[in-house]
Amino acid sequence: MTTKPESPPRPGIDWRGLATSLLVSLLAIFSALVIGAGVILVTSGSASPNRSPGVCDAVGEIQSVYVLCKAYGGLFVGALGNPRAIANTLVEATPYILAGLAVALGFKCGLFNIGAEGQIIMGSMAAAVAGAMFVGLPMIIHLPLALLAGVLSGALWGAVPGFLRARTGAHEVITTIMLNYIAIRLIDYLIKGPFRDTSSSAPRTAFVAEEARLPFLFGPDYRLHAGFLIALIMAFVIWWLLNKTTIGFEIRTVGANPDAAQYAGMSITRNFVLAMAISGGLAGLAGASTVLGLEHNYKAAFTGGYGFDSIAIALLASSNPIGIIPAAMFWGALRNGAGLMQLESGISINLINIIQALVIIFVAADQIVRWIYRLPARRGTQTTLTRGWGG
Repeated sequence: MTTKPESPPRPGIDWRGLATSLLVSLLAIFSALVIGAGVILVTSGSASPNRSPGVCDAVGEIQSVYVLCKAYGGLFVGALGNPRAIANTLVEATPYILAGLAVALGFKCGLFNIGAEGQIIMGSMAAAVAGAMFVGLPMIIHLPLALLAGVLSGALWGAVPGFLRARTGAHEVITTIMLNYIAIRLIDYLIKGPFRDTSSSAPRTAFVAEEARLPFLFGPDYRLHAGFLIALIMAFVIWWLLNKTTIGFEIRTVGANPDAAQYAGMSITRNFVLAMAISGGLAGLAGASTVLGLEHNYKAAFTGGYGFDSIAIALLASSNPIGIIPAAMFWGALRNGAGLMQLESGISINLINIIQALVIIFVAADQIVRWIYRLPARRGTQTTLTRGWGG
């Protein structure tokens, strides 16, 4: 009597490891806020020269604590203090979610996509031009067409460094940085030349048609547009792609060990190009959603560094597509609350940049956080960020 061979057990989800990674990220944020508070306390005290040193010290300490409370209070109220502030935070988080997904997907394939900024620029411009053209088309055709133009433009801009890496060994860090500069200068030429709106004194494209604009979820007063829902959907789509499909399995395998993947019959070139194309498409969608949902035209200095901040967001989320959502919301909250923080306390808005930089340091060197808070050392496999220059 023959018995059916048992299938090998499926590896379970390491919930303890996931919880520890989440805790490390939260402690990294907490540590950055604590050090930011220390910077405020050290730099904001001022003593009166007409008083004795003891009184001066006391006054300075009281004033420093007051400024600290006003600064962090303003930051919180500006980001989450009322429904309008929450909506604006979600607006800020929308491109961060999509751009963070773009960088995280590259990490999963062992590629360091620093070109999200250029891909956002190309996607933004393509969506703006497509949205301003074909006037008269119904929304059900015009809006998807404009979004698709942004996705395809970003995907093409991302596929180029993926192909160069696979075929020539040109490192994607170098090629994506160079393509950022090309995108910036190319779009600068286009909005000052062929695609400039001649009715405007400032260099920009024409406004997109009403039928090509993403609708507002709660009316124009709240600014929150349907691009936020698209971003949430894409986070779950990328999670499904990476964890439930053959394509995702190959991307992760190539990222973990390209030699083993090639030995198993997987095409390194195809996966590099595919991963970078999808990554670029997500970044292009980030730009397209902002143009079609909020700005309604493309103007100079449009992106505001979304592509570079997305690297930090992907690191903060440990390249987990679902983790990108809260990481991007945190980044959006910092950006949205920075203005009121400066207004309430007089603290420079650059403090937000300091906090963001500290978060990056603590997440990138997470062993520091684990040592400070006595957490167990990191175990298991980690996402491969890059495998060396031209290797």
